[in-house]
Formats: sequence, C-alpha cells, structure tokens
Amino acid sequence: MNISLLGSTGSIGRQTLDVVRELGKNADSSCVKIIALAAGSNIEALAEQAREFRPKIVAIYDKNAVPQLRQCFDDMGLNDIEIVTGMDGLLQCATASEIQLVVSALVGSIGLRPTLAAIEAGKDIAIANKETLVAGGALVMPAAKKKGVRILPIDSEHSAIWQCLQGNENNAVTRLILTASGGAFREWTQESIALAKAADALRHPTWNMGAKITIDCATMMNKGLECIEAYWLFGTPCENIEVWIHPQSIVHSMVEFADGAIIAQCGAPDMRLPIQYALTAPSRIPPAYSRLDFFSELTFAKPDISRFPCLALAFKAAEIGGTLPVVMNTVNEMAVAAFLEDTIGFYDISRLIEEAFAAYTVKSVTSLTDVEEAEAWSKEFYSRRK
Repeated sequence: MNISLLGSTGSIGRQTLDVVRELGKNADSSCVKIIALAAGSNIEALAEQAREFRPKIVAIYDKNAVPQLRQCFDDMGLNDIEIVTGMDGLLQCATASEIQLVVSALVGSIGLRPTLAAIEAGKDIAIANKETLVAGGALVMPAAKKKGVRILPIDSEHSAIWQCLQGNENNAVTRLILTASGGAFREWTQESIALAKAADALRHPTWNMGAKITIDCATMMNKGLECIEAYWLFGTPCENIEVWIHPQSIVHSMVEFADGAIIAQCGAPDMRLPIQYALTAPSRIPPAYSRLDFFSELTFAKPDISRFPCLALAFKAAEIGGTLPVVMNTVNEMAVAAFLEDTIGFYDISRLIEEAFAAYTVKSVTSLTDVEEAEAWSKEFYSRRK
C-alpha cells in the first residue's frame, strides 16, 4: 500500500512512521510504502524522515524553509526527491497518482482542503485531523460517499467506535459513549484552573500528544470536537453522544445498541494501536507496542461542565450546526496558541468562543467558500476581542 503522510513531524505523524517501520518487519503484513511526506517547518526532522523512508515527494509548508531543506537533501544524497511547498504542496502530496491512502495528521483546519482534494482524486483517508470534519464534515462525508472513498478513523475514540460497530451494521445504535481522561486539570478546583499556565495544562496524565491537542484535552474542547467528528463519521445524532470521564484510558469508547447491550473497545493508551488498525483493517497484525494490563480499577464519571465550559460550547455548536463549528474551531485554535504563549488565561479560551457565538450569524455549509468565510470572520473577530 502506498501512503502519503500529511503532518509527518507531529506526534501522530511520528507514531504513524513507527507503525510503518514495524509493519515492514512483519511477514504477516502487506508492504507499506511512503510515497509522500508533508510537514510545517521542522526541517531537520523532515530531512531525517526522508532519508529513512525515501519518498518521491516532500512538502514543507513554510516556503522560507525550502532552501535549507534542499541543502539538507543535497548533503544526504537525496537529490531525486521532489520538494514542494505551501498549500499547493500539500495538495500535490494528497493527490499524487501512486498514492492509495492519505494519512491526515495535520493539526487544525488546514487539513480540510488536502482532504477534499484527496477524496476527489479517489484516495482513501485515514484521518486524525478532527478539525477537518468539525469544519467541513458537511463537505467531506458526501464527497467520500460519492467517490466511494473510505474514511478511516485514527483517533482512539473513533477507532474504538468503528471496531465496536463491525458486524453490527444492521443493529440500531442508541448511544455512543466517548471516554475522556479528564486532562491535566481533572482534579483541580475551578479557582485553581483559572490561575493555570500553559506549562500546567501540558502535563497530560496519560497520553503523549502535541501541544495544541494537549491544551484542548485540558479544556475538554478536544472531546467536544470528537463528538462532532463522531456525528459525521457514524451518523449518530449529537443528543445520543455522551462523554464520560475515564482516567485510566483503557476503555476508549463504547456503543450502546437498541437492546441495551453496550460493547466497549479496550486497549493500552498507545496511539500506534489505532493507527496500525487504520492501515491494516480488517486484519489484526501482532504489534510491537504496549499490551493492556487489564488488572486495574476502571472508573467512570460525568464531566463537570462548570469547570470545563468548552465541552458545553462544542455541544452547542454541534446542535446549531452550519458554520458555527467552524467559528468555534477557528477561535479555539487562535486562543489556544495565545494561551500557550501565556498571553491569555485558561478560561479566556471559552470566553472568547462564547463571545464569538453571540456575535456571529450562522450560515449553511454548502461549499468550501462558506467554511473559508467563517474562518475569516473568526480571525477578524479574534483580532478585535482578544
């Protein structure tokens, strides 16, 4: 299978390459070949990945980084690898003729255009870029259905739901239950959370992830985004999607069926497991990764919305729909970036999103232009109100 990996130097991208590396050692797996790699600006990491995996094309989003990357390639004897840049480079990596599967591990709504282009080109999508479905699910899912393209979830929660649904296609689903670790502030008081800095929020108790996603976990916005993503992936109404706090991160999600039976998918908290399943499904290849130690206490609780208002805002955006999730996602991205720089407080993230909701007139999503206009409005709003 020929793969394009978008976001190769981020947390999911690096773990995807771990999986590709291990699959190459396993006689039970089919050959996996990296055809294209794409990253933002991490020249050194991208060059080392190119040296190891020898793709035919590499994209570096930062145009100013191209000369240095080319010099690295020259020094490494990688003169035969084509270098592309910017959004055009991402689109080229997503649509190259040899590619069969695009792994979208980009962070943020930047992943929407490459995903749509890949679908139009008939490529299957393994998606970890939840913002793509939050902002453009109304475009992505119909396009995938029209083209007969598979959308394969990589997020552990959605992979879990996908696995629970297999063999149950004709059985009515009454509820999806997404589990959440609770993030860095699960046991903090609201008063303490209000004073928290980025360094505090980045201390996730279970998962090793990139900075933006880790902050989203601390606010619980990440779980809200995942609920919207689950709606688009599985067609379950948002009122039938719940979030439960599960600190052990062993049960990744659950599906309740019409007869009251609940099927849960369990596994070690290691993102390489759902990544591998997205690449090999329906086959299950013995991994070289973590095995689950099931002999520990499992606890579940409902989230405290008063301490984590972003989760309620995400459900509101999902209920109203249209371009409101785009506004939420865009303002959240900018507010999280500011929080990481310690220029705004933790609860300023939810405050800014709530103010944007109050000021915005929601529209339907019928084209990419609708998404782009909502993003532009959000950026202008944020620049005035931060």
